[in-house]
Parts: sequence; structure tokens; C-alpha cells
Amino acid sequence: MIIKPSIFKDYDIRAVAGEELDIEGVERLGQAIATYFKPQTVAVGHDMRITGKDWQQALITGITKMGVNVIDLGEIATDMAYFAAGTLTVDLAVMISASHNPPKYNGFKIVKRGAAGVSGETGIYDLRDLVTADTTFESAAQPGTVSQQDLTEGWIKHALSLVDVEAIKSFKVVVDAGNGMGGKIMPLVDKELPITVTPLFFELDGNFPNHLANPILTETHGPIIETIKNEGADLGIMFDGDGDRMFLLDETGRFISGTLTTAMVAVQMLEKEPGSTILYNAICGRVVPETVNKMGGKSVRVRVGHTIIKEKMREHNGLFAGEHSGHYFFRDNFSADSGLIAALVVLELMSKKGKKLSELVHQFDVYPSLEETNFNVADKEAMMKGLAEHFTAAKAVDWLDGVSIWFEDWWANIRPSNTQPVLRLNVEADNAELLKTKSEEIMQYIKSHGGTRAEE
Repeated sequence: MIIKPSIFKDYDIRAVAGEELDIEGVERLGQAIATYFKPQTVAVGHDMRITGKDWQQALITGITKMGVNVIDLGEIATDMAYFAAGTLTVDLAVMISASHNPPKYNGFKIVKRGAAGVSGETGIYDLRDLVTADTTFESAAQPGTVSQQDLTEGWIKHALSLVDVEAIKSFKVVVDAGNGMGGKIMPLVDKELPITVTPLFFELDGNFPNHLANPILTETHGPIIETIKNEGADLGIMFDGDGDRMFLLDETGRFISGTLTTAMVAVQMLEKEPGSTILYNAICGRVVPETVNKMGGKSVRVRVGHTIIKEKMREHNGLFAGEHSGHYFFRDNFSADSGLIAALVVLELMSKKGKKLSELVHQFDVYPSLEETNFNVADKEAMMKGLAEHFTAAKAVDWLDGVSIWFEDWWANIRPSNTQPVLRLNVEADNAELLKTKSEEIMQYIKSHGGTRAEE
């Protein structure tokens, strides 16, 4: 049996299948989940990954051995697992997925009833300690039952209920599903809208034969850019493998950052519910709080991470939250994230404003920024402290998420990855020249203190 402690992360569980976690380990994980959380019923779904079905069966075996009932959700997108936790009578929902990672990976996201996330602070590391200890799990005298439930129709109806479907115009949309779960969901959504979808890589295939289902990687953009231009499309939409993250491209083929999409979605949400609270993570650019505040909303800056944001959404009664990484959270979606809902809100915004996507983006495209850059660093804490001390003239320094260094005309964030042994650098400035100067200064500091560029 293989189950390595290192696979347990702050927000989820990620492993190289067969090397860091095998089938026997998955079954034991199921037993540990049942033992630690003491649920009566658990919903379990998987995406299209190669090991998805086998891992689901092993997890269900482990859970039911402990006398806990399971609802088998089948092959679903991750945001559907959150929907299950919000609508079904279950104590937990477990999604088997490794998101955008390469084919050899798989993993688990766990949420409690109501779609409240389970993080390192709320159970993942306790689960790690339990499952890797020399503990014998005693099977229940009566095993749990397994039932099947298809949530697809209900999920699509719910997602569409969050926008004014009648207002959406007949856009031409190119959708790149990257052979992930977007390829299963979007054809069904397409039937309910007046849009015309040109599909790219809708065939579900965990080998990702066309490109990795990771829209952040520039090398994945070629096919959708070419198709947008050839088709004269109004926009492009890219999903990651499990379908919970979404990125946009405008009608020129330009890739739109998570910051700019967060600002656009915030506008549409605030027009529906003025004065509401909008959350954004510590890496989003200044245009997000500036836009929210200008519209009379309240902006709240929070740490990166879907479990943290779900908690903060509830704490602040947030209407919407956005992350630079393409996660978008909605209060009326159990405070959970959904790439599909975010895409629908953008279609609604374009329709109601009567503008091209490039025109909408232009008003928010105020500050040039550095594409997130990663560095291997021996002592991450020391490097962050050193950078904070290096910029003695900063008007402010905060440690909300890594270290953020603030000046009047630029700012930078350097934070440790929770899933990789690297520091992540983000820089934003008032102009391109200043951005280049300050980015190079920080990079030079990191390199001169032993850091090296990391390719992920």
C-alpha cells in the first residue's frame, strides 16, 4: 500500500497515481474519511482522469466498509460536487480530481454539507496523520449502501438561474474544454442559450492528447486563438480539466487575466445587488478594489485558496469573490466557485452593456502586470523577509499572504506555494517601464540570494 504524507496539501490532496498513492491507499483514505468526519452519507464524484473510476470505487469501498452510505455522482465537474454538498442530504462531498495537473496525477477535494471547504486547518492534516498512522480501521458490522444520482440537469438549471437568460444575445463563442469536463457540460448549456458554440477538444480524455487542461499556460492558447479569428467569434472560453476554473479571450484572441475578469464580473454582480461585499484574493490587481469601491460596494482582500475564500464569503456575506487564478465564487452558489457561472455572468454583462468583450476589458486594463513567475528557493521565509527589508522605502508591507510590498506607483507580492516547493512573484505598476524595472530588481535580488527560476 502506498500513501505518502506529502500528498496532503492546504486545500486538497494531490498525488502521482501509483507512485504516491495507490488503490489500496485510496481505500484506506476512504476508511479514514469515514472515521475522522463521522458522516452518515457521503457524495462521491470523479472527473475524466484515467484513474478516476478506479479511485472512486476504491474510495467508496473504504467508506462503506465503515458503515457509511455513499451517493455515487458518477463523472462530474468539480463545481457539481459543491452543488451536491449544497443541495443533497449529505455530510460530505468528495471530488476525485487533480484539476489542471498532468495525466499522471489525481487527487481529492473534500467539502462539508453546504459546500464548506475542508482545509489544512479544518481536517486535511488531521486526516493525513490518521491515515498514515499505524491504525487498524475496524469495519462496521453492517456496511453502508451505495446509490446513484445524476445531478447534471439540476446543476445546469441552477447555474442558469443565476443570470438573466432572456437577456443573453446570440454570441459566437469558441470553447476549449481541453478534453476535460467542460466538454460534457457545455453542450447541454448551449442548448439552453441563443449562443453558437464552436467546440474545441470536447472529447473526455484524461490523457489530454491536445494540450494540458491548464488555461494559464500560454502554450495552450494557440488553437483557441486561431479558431476565434477564423470563426469571427465574439469571445473564447477556456476551462481547466475539472471545469471549475475559467479564462476568457476576447474577439481579437487576447487572453484576459483573472484580475480583469474579476473586475468585470464584480460590475455585473453589483449592478444586480448594489452596495454588496466583493472579495478578492491578495494577488488580484488594484483595479478590482478600485472598481468595487467606485460602484459603492465594499471590497475585502483575502488570502489565496478556495477553502479560505469560502469561509470568508460566509463571514462577510460576500456576494462574489474572484481569484487571479480563475476561480470565481458566488454567494448564491453556496459561496462556492464555478467557472461555468462566471462565464454566464460575462455573457450577461456583454449583452446588457451592448459592447464587445475587448471594449469592456479596456476600461479595467489600467495597470500592467508581470505574469506570475516562480522561483525555487532554499529558505522561502528568509527570502520573503529579506525582500521586505530590501524595500525600506515602501509605504506599507503586509503579510496577509506571503509578503506584499506597497509603493504609490507599484506593488509586489511574493508568496510561498502551498502545493509546490517554490515562491511565486507577482508585480503590478502604473506603467510598463516601471513594471520592468521593479520586476527585474526583485528577480535579481532573488537570484543573487540563491533562488532559481522554476518552470511549472
